[in-house]
Amino acid sequence: MNKARPSVVSLAASLAIGLSGPVAAEQPLRIGASLSITGKQYSVQGGYCREGYLLCQKHMNAQGGALGRQIEFVIYDDGSDEKTAARNYEKLITDDKVDTVLGPYGSAITDAVADVAEKHRMLMIAPTAGTSSIWEKGRRYLIMMLSPVESLPEGLLDLAARNGLRRVAVVKLDGLVANAAAKGAGELAKKKGLEVVFAETYPSGTTDFSDILKRVKATTPDVLMAASVRLEDLVAITRQMREVDLNVKMLSSVPYGLLPDYYKQLGKEAEFVYSGSFWDTGLPYPGNREFVAAYEREFNRTPSVQSAASYAGCQLLVETLRRTGSLESNKLRDALLALRTKTVLGDFAVDDRGFQIAHKAITIQWQDGKQATVWPDEVVSAKPRFPTPPWTQR
Repeated sequence: MNKARPSVVSLAASLAIGLSGPVAAEQPLRIGASLSITGKQYSVQGGYCREGYLLCQKHMNAQGGALGRQIEFVIYDDGSDEKTAARNYEKLITDDKVDTVLGPYGSAITDAVADVAEKHRMLMIAPTAGTSSIWEKGRRYLIMMLSPVESLPEGLLDLAARNGLRRVAVVKLDGLVANAAAKGAGELAKKKGLEVVFAETYPSGTTDFSDILKRVKATTPDVLMAASVRLEDLVAITRQMREVDLNVKMLSSVPYGLLPDYYKQLGKEAEFVYSGSFWDTGLPYPGNREFVAAYEREFNRTPSVQSAASYAGCQLLVETLRRTGSLESNKLRDALLALRTKTVLGDFAVDDRGFQIAHKAITIQWQDGKQATVWPDEVVSAKPRFPTPPWTQR
């Protein structure tokens, strides 16, 4: 495996970053991508995405590549910056003349780069973007894999309603993904007979959440959903809840409460915490267990949802290239719009907008240091540990 450090990725801009494997004699089929290899905002998630792409490269090449050529990723580092990512895709398409592209990490950066691919009429599968508004802008060549971010709170709120809870509080970062998750929470709470008793937005860069958590405490909610694309926010909110003795029967950290890094930083303070998720290691999807085992062998760590989504997006692209025998975007788009399949990520089907209509979010809970799938019923691996005990009893 190429052990190139993130700094090398950014400095050696024209290098393809890959794993060892069969090498084509000439002209590999090059897939361009920009990822958040560095940058405080998304580097953890971007690292998982990179590994998912590179494992897919290895596996697809072992199966003969695509269109009679080995595949090779050209990955640039966008430093977690939307404008840099857009410039990267422009360079990949116009200067490097890659054969095709795959999406960057996350909804915000995908929204920023989608118009570049659109301008050049190059199809882009977006493995880790799930905010509905991105697909409401009339784009033709953007394909969604995840269920909408707005659906992430559904499992939490369904379990809350089943257990007789009624009062919900929402604290969120001001941003595309967190706003979508909060919007979904408000709509889903109403449908399930729950009341949102507190909802507040905080600005990016906040590190002290004690005041806002004290205001949450005053409303005596049963459930608290914290929403942020900054892992450090979710860690700080969880930790500071203990400091202000804010006790709720259910706490959800969306979306990055699902990251292994969340538990690594919090330890037992992460126990009982829920998160909406798009995937889990134990789900019975075709090839999922094999993917997890191969990933752990290759990278010596457990894959995250970003790893699985990126792997699945790459696999879906390569298989569509094989099926169509073409790199022409309209042929690829038509094939994907007609496709209903399952990947390691779960169900895949899109409507005429390229908007995902088959994939379903799940809800996980941290139990004894491991993620347990607790919703929906058809894929649960454990019962929810309910209610969350007060901090003084933990």
